[in-house]
Amino acid sequence: MHDPLPLLRDTDFPDIIRKRLETLQVNLGYRCNQQCFHCHVNASPKRSEMMDAETVELVVECVRASKVTTLDLTGGAPEMNPRFHYLVESAGKLGVKVIDRCNLTILEEPGYEDLAQFLAEHRVEIVASLPCYLEENVDAQRGQGVFNASLKALHRLNRLGYGCLDSGLTLNLVYNPQGAALPPPQIELENAYKRELKSRYGVVFNRLYTLANMPIRRFGSTLISQGRFDEYMTLLRNSHNPKNLEDVMCRSLISVDWQGYVYDCDFNQMLGLPLGAGMKPRTHLREALLLGSEGQPITVADHCYGCTAGAGSSCGGALQS
Repeated sequence: MHDPLPLLRDTDFPDIIRKRLETLQVNLGYRCNQQCFHCHVNASPKRSEMMDAETVELVVECVRASKVTTLDLTGGAPEMNPRFHYLVESAGKLGVKVIDRCNLTILEEPGYEDLAQFLAEHRVEIVASLPCYLEENVDAQRGQGVFNASLKALHRLNRLGYGCLDSGLTLNLVYNPQGAALPPPQIELENAYKRELKSRYGVVFNRLYTLANMPIRRFGSTLISQGRFDEYMTLLRNSHNPKNLEDVMCRSLISVDWQGYVYDCDFNQMLGLPLGAGMKPRTHLREALLLGSEGQPITVADHCYGCTAGAGSSCGGALQS
């Protein structure tokens, strides 16, 4: 696999600093029941990295000690971590909103039959990957049979009230392009998703988030192999919108890896870029005082243009209407 980092380090991306910290995003491990082409984590069923019980407990302590309002759980498939339930329950008791970044198909895996009910009981917000409303496009990007398994999971969630009006159970979907292109306008695509999923399959949801593919890990390596890395980076740079700098996710979020090390964002985590513009080689979550570090510089490289190109891209979708 090619390493895109040497092609990203030399950057003219603008300097940015952190605002007040609101979200602790925690990667519970790189193991996943899927292996998607666009995955910036390079997750797969073969990965063994998993956050241990001691580090999970440290996450709970940091949530308790900090002023974060959201615990954002990701992976791999975060639900495959044996401490997932404990972490959700603990955060709920602390009054913190929990987001589960779910690939949907995990809800249909043997041994996870009660997962959807658990998420509903604890009112976990679900952000679910569904890169298209057409079977052939989803299976081409994420693997044969993924679309049908995702549909079964969506129907299961709808029956529990997820995505339904006034239920209080939020189901947001995520779209990302199949290749080296920017996402279309979010609101237009959301309307198309709602129309097509409802009419074709009877599925409802709350919001659609459009995300740009980041030129790192598996996707970045593929671009290099295809000789398209420079082309894609030129697209991202030429589409840079400085208005997006105000609301990029790293300004109010800190990312924690499966070992408890802390980064400015999930993408920097995957590249191994240290927190705070490289002031220290690596920072561990034990140094909890950093969680209040408003005004701290953020480590940037050329991949950051993926978050500011066009309408912008973040964990909450487009940054501009």
